[in-house]
Amino acid sequence: MLTHKQKLDFYENGYIVIPGVVPRLMVDAARKAINHSIGSVGMHEGDLEKFRAQSYCNEIRNAPELVNLFSKTPVQQIAESLMGEGNVQVPGSAQVALRFPGPLRTDPNEPRGHLDGLGSGTNGMEKGVYRRGFTALAVVYLADVPEPYSGNFTVWPKSHSFFADYFKKEGHEILANGMPRPELPEGPQQIVGKAGDVVLTHHQIVHSAAPNAASDIRYAAIFRLRHVDCEENGYDAYTDIWKEWPGIQEAVTATAS
Repeated sequence: MLTHKQKLDFYENGYIVIPGVVPRLMVDAARKAINHSIGSVGMHEGDLEKFRAQSYCNEIRNAPELVNLFSKTPVQQIAESLMGEGNVQVPGSAQVALRFPGPLRTDPNEPRGHLDGLGSGTNGMEKGVYRRGFTALAVVYLADVPEPYSGNFTVWPKSHSFFADYFKKEGHEILANGMPRPELPEGPQQIVGKAGDVVLTHHQIVHSAAPNAASDIRYAAIFRLRHVDCEENGYDAYTDIWKEWPGIQEAVTATAS
């Protein structure tokens, strides 16, 4: 379970990193399934942009080796400690999130962040369409990511609360125009870690994958976690950002009293 301090860190920054959550055997089984898919099913060059935006290895997204990374490990209990026991819908599939090394003799660009749920035309949603389809992201590293510019999952701390204020002023309808680009309170944080580490983020954290200038593939499985009332709450959670987080509400109240 998470400590009181970890919950307050999540409240302030919009994300936390929890080391060593997923056992090595499960990590290796998931990575083996992914590598088998790459070697046997392969990838068509014309599909690569779609794979990056949605998921690689589509045929194994709901395989036990992937979905058990959430439902058969402490990841589910950690999520429930924040969103409330029994409030987290168990995801039926994972996003297989791979970041391959960039071109040789090319310096990596800086990460460029986004919010999920904004239609781009390549992510399964048309441009101009937006929706808040989940409450939290759970990112499971399936291989070590020891240094920056290795395809790291990257977050912009405090952007969740920044955008809550932004949407109160501008209206969430501005998302129909694409990703807003105001100056954020903090720059990108490229998350280093080991296989089995988990990053848990608020749905409104700006995030991305850093460019990969390393020699190895960045392997991760990403789960989009939905509170049972996610659909009912809908767009309200763009501004009422803790509506689906009773564990966070309790931690903040306990600190204030």
